[in-house]
Amino acid sequence: MSNKVRLQAVRDVEAYVPPAVSFIDSEAPGEIFGENVFNQVVMQKRLPKSVYKSVMATIEHGAMLDPAIADAVASAMKDWALEKGATHYAHVFYPLTGLTAEKHDSFFEPIGDGTALAEFAGKTLTQGEPDASSFPNGGLRNTFEARGYTGWDVTSPAYVLENPNGNTLCIPTVFVSMTGEALDHKTPLLRSQQAMGTHAERVLKLFGHTDPEHVVSYCGPEQEYFLVDRHFFLARPDLLNAGRTLFGAKPPKGQEFDDHYFGAIPERVLGFMMDTERELFKLGIPAKTRHNEVAPGQFEIAPMFEKANLAADHQQLLMTTFKTIAKKHGMECLFHEKPFQGVNGSGKHVNFSLGNSEVGSVFVPGDTPHENAQFLVFCAAVIRAVHKYAGLLRASVASATNDHRLGANEAPPAIISIFLGDQLADVFEQIAKGPATSSKGKGKMVIGVDTLPVLPTDPGDRNRTSPFAFTGNRFEFRAPGSMQSVAGPMTTINTIMADSLDYIATNLEAAVADGTDFDQAVQTILTEIINEHGSVVFNGDGYADAWPIEAEKRGLANLKTTLDALPELITEPAMDLFEKYKVFNHREMHSRYEIGLEQYTLTIGVEARLTLELGTTVVLPAAVRHQTELALNIGALKAAGVETDTSTLETVSVPLAELRAALVVLKSALDDDGHHEALAEAEHARNALLPAMAAVRTAADTLEEIVADDLWALPTYQEMLFIL
Repeated sequence: MSNKVRLQAVRDVEAYVPPAVSFIDSEAPGEIFGENVFNQVVMQKRLPKSVYKSVMATIEHGAMLDPAIADAVASAMKDWALEKGATHYAHVFYPLTGLTAEKHDSFFEPIGDGTALAEFAGKTLTQGEPDASSFPNGGLRNTFEARGYTGWDVTSPAYVLENPNGNTLCIPTVFVSMTGEALDHKTPLLRSQQAMGTHAERVLKLFGHTDPEHVVSYCGPEQEYFLVDRHFFLARPDLLNAGRTLFGAKPPKGQEFDDHYFGAIPERVLGFMMDTERELFKLGIPAKTRHNEVAPGQFEIAPMFEKANLAADHQQLLMTTFKTIAKKHGMECLFHEKPFQGVNGSGKHVNFSLGNSEVGSVFVPGDTPHENAQFLVFCAAVIRAVHKYAGLLRASVASATNDHRLGANEAPPAIISIFLGDQLADVFEQIAKGPATSSKGKGKMVIGVDTLPVLPTDPGDRNRTSPFAFTGNRFEFRAPGSMQSVAGPMTTINTIMADSLDYIATNLEAAVADGTDFDQAVQTILTEIINEHGSVVFNGDGYADAWPIEAEKRGLANLKTTLDALPELITEPAMDLFEKYKVFNHREMHSRYEIGLEQYTLTIGVEARLTLELGTTVVLPAAVRHQTELALNIGALKAAGVETDTSTLETVSVPLAELRAALVVLKSALDDDGHHEALAEAEHARNALLPAMAAVRTAADTLEEIVADDLWALPTYQEMLFIL
C-alpha cells in the first residue's frame, strides 16, 4: 500500500498546476479585501444614519447596544447577503471544544400562494437557540437540560461564506446557558476586555487624558502548521483520527541542516498559500506574512494586529479556511502541536498590546523609555500580572496536545517568565534602586561592504526561549498551542491586566488625593512592583539546564504537564480574581477545570486505542511477516555467518499487551453510580497510558527501521515530510 500511495503522491506533485484564479488575473487584493464582510463601509451605505451611529458607538466606544436598532440592521444585512448569493444564515459560535460551531437556517419561508419570501427579523439576528447539552459544559448543564442561547456580537462583523453550491450569511455570536453562564470562549473574552478597558482608562486619566477613548486589547496571532500530501494523510489512521502520528521512525534527514526555515516555498505550497490568502482577504482577515518554518513540511502565516475579539474570530475562520483550501490542492493542513516526533512542533504565538485611537499602543517605549512614565507604568503592570498569575497563564495553554511541545527545545519552557531585553531590563534595574536616569540607545551595524548602508540595530536582542517576551512595541505570549483558540489566553491576559491596572490606578489615585507629587507616586509604585515581582524577569536561555534550578530559587513554578497546571484554575485567589472582574463566576471556573480534565483524558484515550489498533493490525503483522522471512532464510544466514534475531514478535507483542491492560483500567474507571472520577481518569491517562503508548512506539519504530519496505503499510516520515 505504501508504494502505491507514494507513487500517487509523487505524480500529484509533478503534475501540479497552480489554480486558475489568482490576484493577477482578477481583482487586485485591495479591491477584494473585505468584499464579503458586512463592515463599516457597507453599514454606512445601507443603514439609516441614526442606526449606523448607534452601531458604531457600540463597536468603537463600547456603548450599550440599543435593541431598537435590530430590525433595521437585520433588514439591511439580509438584503446585502441575498445580493451576495446567500440562501441561509448561521449563528456562528465557539464552544469549549475549541472548534467553530454553526446552525444554518434558510432565509426563505413559504407563504400562502405557494411561493416563498425571504425573512430575517431583528429578534432572529440578536438571538438563536442551539442545543446546549451536547457541548462541553463541565457540569453547568445536565444532559436532559438542552436549552442554550446564542447572542449577536455586534463588535465582530457578519460575513458571507462562499460555497460552490450556495453562500451563507455568518453572524458571530456568544453562546450561553439558560442561566446566562458562558459555554464558549467569546463571552469571557468580551467580559475580560470590558474589565481591562475600564482600569486602563483610569490609568490614562491619571496621565492627563481627561476623556480617553475606549481602551482595547489587540492581538496578532502567528499560526504555524504542517502540510502533507492527502494520499499520505488518508493512509495514516493516526493522522486522520488523532491529528498526529503515533508511529514513525526518524528519517535520515530531518531539520538539522536548517535548510527549510525561510527557504524557497515549494510551488504547490505557494499555490495553496495564494489561494488561501485570496479567501482570507475577501473575509477581511489581514494576512501579512507567509514563510517556511523550521521543520520540513512546516509553514507559518501571520496576520496584522486586530482587536482581540475580532482576532480570535478571524483565527477560527482562518483555520477552517486552511483546511478547506488544502484539500483542493490535494493536501491536508495539520494544526496539531506535535504531528511528527523528532522535529519542531507548532505554536500560535499571541502578540498582545493595549491601546486606543488616541494614544496608539501603550507599549511603545520611544527612544528614551526611562523618561516615558506612562509606558513604564503599563509595562510594570505586565510584570506584576505575569508574576502574580503565572499559574493561570500556564493553565490557559494547557492541553494534552500542547504538552508534547512545551518545554522542548522548540517552544518556551513550562516555567512562565518575562523577557524585557537589555534596554528595558537596565531601566527597571535602575528603578529598583531609585529613579531611572538613562536608556541604552540604538546602535549601528557596519557590514563592511561599500555598497551596503550602515544599518541601525535595536538596543536589545530577541529571546525565542521566553514564554512572555517584550518585542519592541508589544508582548509576545509564545506558549499557546497551534490548535487552540486565542480567546482563552487573551481572556486570561485581559483579566490579570485588569487586576494590575486596577491596583496601580487605586494606589496612584490615593497618593494624589493625599497630596503626593504625581511623579513621585509613579516612582514609588514602579519601584515597589519591580522589587516585589522582578524575579519573573529572565533574559537568559530558557532551554539551559540551569534555568529550572534558578527558577525554583526565584519561587517560579514549573508546571510541566496539563494536570499540574489545571488546578491553578480552581484556587481561591484565581476564582476570586475572575469573579471580582465579572469574567467567570465560581461555577464557570470549576466547569473550565472539569472540561480541561475531560478533554485531556479523551485525547489520550483516543490515541491509546489508535495505538492498540494500529499496533495490532499493522505493526504486529509486519513483525510476523518479517520474522517469518527470517525463519525461512535462517539456515542460509547462519551459513553465511550472520547473527539473527528472532525476538521481533515478542518485542512488539509485549508492550501491546501492557497497553491493552491499561486501556481496560480506563474503561472501567466509572464508579458504581456511573459518575466520572475526572482527576483519577486523567492521572491514569498520564501515568499509565502515555508510557504504555511510548513503549509500543519504541518497538514499532525500531521495527520500521529493519523490515523490508513492502512489509510496512504506513507512509513514512521521509515520505510525508518531504513529498510536497
